[in-house]
Amino acid sequence: MRILHTMIRVGDLDRSIAFYTEILGMRVLRRTDYPEGRFTLAFVGYGEESDGAVIELTLNWDTPSYDLGNGFGHIALEVPDAYAACAEIKKRGGRVTREAGPMKHGTTVIAFVEDPDGYKIELIERKPAA
Repeated sequence: MRILHTMIRVGDLDRSIAFYTEILGMRVLRRTDYPEGRFTLAFVGYGEESDGAVIELTLNWDTPSYDLGNGFGHIALEVPDAYAACAEIKKRGGRVTREAGPMKHGTTVIAFVEDPDGYKIELIERKPAA
C-alpha cells in the first residue's frame, strides 16, 4: 500500500492551480471536468502519480467557499533550504505565515505558508546526509 493523494476542496480552481504551480513549483498532472456531477478535479504534484503522492484539488461548481474546520492540519513539503524557500515564495506572491526557523522544542527548521483557500503548507528543511 502507499498514499496516492490528499484531496482538498477549493473555491477557485484556477487561483489554486496558479498557487501550487507558480508559487510552489508543482505541475498539473491531470484535470477532468465532471459536468453531470458539477465538479472538476485537478491533480498537482512534483512528479508522476505513479512515483509519489500528489494533491487533488476539487472544485464543486456550486460551492464558492468552504469552512476549513479544525480537523485538517497541513500538507508537508520537504525543501533543501526553508529560509530560501520562504524568500522565493514571497517573491512569487505567496503568503508566509510562519517564517523559517527551528521548530519549538526541537532543531528541525520549518516554516508555514498558506494557499489561497487558507490551507496550511509546512516546509520542512531536509537534514544533510550524515
